[in-house]
Parts: sequence; structure tokens; C-alpha cells
Amino acid sequence: MPPVIPAGRLVKAIAVVAVVLFLGIVVRFWHPIYGFTAFLQLDTRSAAVALAAFHDYPVFVHRDNGGYDGLQYAQIAHHPLLKAGELRPAIDNLPYRAQRILLPALAWLLAAGQPAWIAQLYSGLNIVCWLILAAVLWRMLPVNDARSLIAWTGILFSAGVLGSVRFALIDLPALTLVAAAVWAAERGRPRTAVGWLAAAALTRETSLLAGAAFVTGPWKSPRAVGRNLLWIMLAATPLIAWLGYINWCVGPVNHGVGNFAWPLVGLVEKSTECAGILIQSGLPLNEYAFATLIAMIGLAVQAGFVLLRPRPADAWWRVGAAYTLLLLALGPAVWEGFPVAASRVLLPLSLACNVIALRTRALVALLLACNLTVFSGLLAFRDAPPRDPHELVVARHWRAVGAVQLRDGWYGQEQDARHRWVWAESDGHLSIATWPRHAVIETRLTLRLLSLTQRTLRILAAGREIWRGPIGGTLTAASLPPLLVTGDMDLELATEGPSVPESASPDARRLGFALYDPAISVSERPSAPP
Repeated sequence: MPPVIPAGRLVKAIAVVAVVLFLGIVVRFWHPIYGFTAFLQLDTRSAAVALAAFHDYPVFVHRDNGGYDGLQYAQIAHHPLLKAGELRPAIDNLPYRAQRILLPALAWLLAAGQPAWIAQLYSGLNIVCWLILAAVLWRMLPVNDARSLIAWTGILFSAGVLGSVRFALIDLPALTLVAAAVWAAERGRPRTAVGWLAAAALTRETSLLAGAAFVTGPWKSPRAVGRNLLWIMLAATPLIAWLGYINWCVGPVNHGVGNFAWPLVGLVEKSTECAGILIQSGLPLNEYAFATLIAMIGLAVQAGFVLLRPRPADAWWRVGAAYTLLLLALGPAVWEGFPVAASRVLLPLSLACNVIALRTRALVALLLACNLTVFSGLLAFRDAPPRDPHELVVARHWRAVGAVQLRDGWYGQEQDARHRWVWAESDGHLSIATWPRHAVIETRLTLRLLSLTQRTLRILAAGREIWRGPIGGTLTAASLPPLLVTGDMDLELATEGPSVPESASPDARRLGFALYDPAISVSERPSAPP
């Protein structure tokens, strides 16, 4: 008979697996040059008007996908006081984006104002917040059985939480602060709760709805009610002061058209749209429409559960009720696209619903229904950003970054378990790209070369020969002299010997030489004194 695993130990083991799964999902987006900046969703159109720092330092550019909001906040992080003239043309609706200042300002502080690190740090803050939220919820729920484990994983892998990580947004950090605020309020620590709520409001302004945790019923004394209203006003004061600064510095905040509508209009329109897509597409189902429709059902279940289980004495129920009213008023702009922004805006409702379901011992089926947004959340991480097929090798040394990329004359990259190589018919061109673009970067490049026949190969940098040597059927190492690169440098690998077919097939490639396993190291040269 197999040994019985204690329930508590099994819950902990599953939680560890969940954390490892999350880290495994996000690490696919890591790049040694670009870090996690693929999360910023910088597209080619936005790159054309982006801040100078987004050109001077490496930020991943999505060639085929549209931009998203994370890139706006990452750019504000370079100038959190909003006084730089380059902000306005780079950011759509600057006053509106600027009100959510806490995360950009935190990235600026962590990077000590160094533009080389701001976007890199900002793009990874949501990952840190996910781990912090996992720890906070573990104690707050608390997680000690299968029901609480469902709630814990349902929140951490919800569409709103994973969507915030995937696009480097402010919703997950705001939820983490809201959770800390309500938890402190329930534990009788109003000053701490006000501090967390004020920080949450500077992260996302709708977080102030969580101030409902301080609102007590009419059975309380007028003095207690007045004191709690004062707490809410104190929590709102930093945001109000910051909005005044924005109005003075860059103009009044415009919240945009379509964020609010008549009750349920946005939800009904989006549900109808998804259902229509599913009917029209038939089988197999359109996975994005299906996941979105399921997520909206989950949000509707959350709102219905809160409304049908009134617990006005419970701080989390009051928070859930406030966000249920927000759900009813959300307009089409918040429900459009995939993933729908509503799943992020309503994250406190999702958390409140799970907390209440655990406290009231609601059916497991209801708990599962409250977390239907998980499917949409995981789908957002299904596809990692494409890797550049021209990229051969990269290196970083503190601020200095270098990459060797294929240009004209090469066939596609090939690899096996030990090597990576690329063939050329006669001449092949490479480029060395370095960041910061304005700095002088010393690059040291080692190439391993092979040819089917004996030949002499020359390597030229900007038209000047820097290496010459014989190559043949065994790998020959070519260590190039140090190259000083500012931005870009072209290399040409040229051979005069005839190419040979790789096989007897009539459409066989003609091969001259191959480049194997290039290696590069970089270091920044100090600027010359004026």
C-alpha cells in the first residue's frame, strides 16, 4: 500500500509546482540583450516615435504585432517628473498615462535614473509582484487545503494577473497593494492600510474603490464613520496632489471615450461578439473568442456571487461590491480586443470573490466558476516572441551590449546538439550592432570556419582586411583583432575559390564555406576627454 501523503504537504508541493510553472512560462521571454522588454510590446510604429533611450539602448521590437500600454509606462519611467519634451509625441494621452506613476517612478529609482536599465527593470517588475502576491495570498487566504489552493492558483493564473505580466502593465502591482491594504485594515492597522491604499491609487486610480474596506455600516458610531471616511480621504490625497501636478505640468487628464457606458452594455456587446465569432468559425473553435467568452462568464459569476451573498460586515465583500458596480458600468473600450482589459481592471473583484467563497464554504463548483479567467490568462502566454533568425550571437558586459547578425550571402542557420552554423556560397556579410548606440564599444570576435575544399578566406571590416588564412575540412579558429564599434559595423567574409554542390541532387545548394559557433565579448571604452 503506497504511503499516504499529508494534505498540507501535498498542497505545498502543488504550490511549488505552480511557482515553477510560472517562472518557466515567463523565462521563455528572456533575452540576453533585451531582457524582458518583449513584454513592453513595442511595435515598429511606436518605435518610430519612441524616446531616444529606446533607440540608444536595446529594447525588443515586435515586427508583426501591435503596441500595447506597457511601453507607454516604460517611457514615462525615463522621465517620471514629466518635464521632458520628448514624452508628449511618444505617448498617447500623456496626462491619462501619467496618473499611474508609481510603477514608472519605482523603475526609475531602482535604476538610479540610468536610462540603460530603466526599461529593463520596468519590464520585470510584474514578475517580482507576482511572487510577492503569491506570498501575501498564501498567508491571507490562508492556503492549507484543496479549496484554498484553487483560489490561490485561480488568482495568480487569472487573465488579469497573467495579462499584466505579459504586457508589463500596472494592474498586478495595484492588486498586490490593494490586497495588502485590505488585509491590514482587517487586522486593525488603519494607518498601514491607508499607506498601501494610497500607493495602490498611484498605481491605478480605480484602486481607491478598495477604500470600501473602510466604510462601516450605520450601526457604527458617527465618530467611527467619520474616522473611516478620514482614512479614505488620506488615502486619496497623494493621488489628488499628483493629478494637480499633472494638470499644471502637462494638462488636464482625459479619461477617454468608451471607458464607461450604461449598465451591462459593454459586457453584453462583447459576449455577443464572441458568440458570433464562435458560431461563424465553427470547429475547431476560435480559441481567443472561446477563452474570452469563458472569462466573461467567470467575471459575471463573480459579480453575481457577491450580489447574492451580501456580507456588509465583511471588508472584502464591500470591496467586491464596489468593483461589481464598476463592472456594470464599464464601457466597450474596456471589453474590446484580447485579452480584455476588464479582466485586469476587475482583479480586486476576483480576489474578493475568492476570499468570500472560502469564508462562506461555498461549493467547489462555484469556486472553480469564479476562476474561469485562467484559460484566457494561460492563452496570453502561449506564444513567446519570435527570435530574430539573423541573430548569431550576443554578449553583454554591464552597459555594453553587442550582437552579431547575418546579412547578405548566407543560407539559413542550422544546428545540432553541439554546434550552430551557417553556410555561404561565396561571400557572406555580417554586422556587429552595439549598444549604447552613441558609445564606443570594444568587441572581440572569434569565428570558427570550415570549407568542403581548401581555400583562402579574407575578413574585411569597413573595407579593411583584418584577417586572412587558409580553411578546409577541419574547423579553423579566426580570432579577430579588437574592433571599436559605435552603433554598427559591417564585416565581409570573402573567398575566391569556387563553390561546390553539397550533394548530387540537381537543386543542391552550392557551398563555399561555413561559419561555426561565433563568440563575442564586449566592453565599453571610456569617452575621450573634451
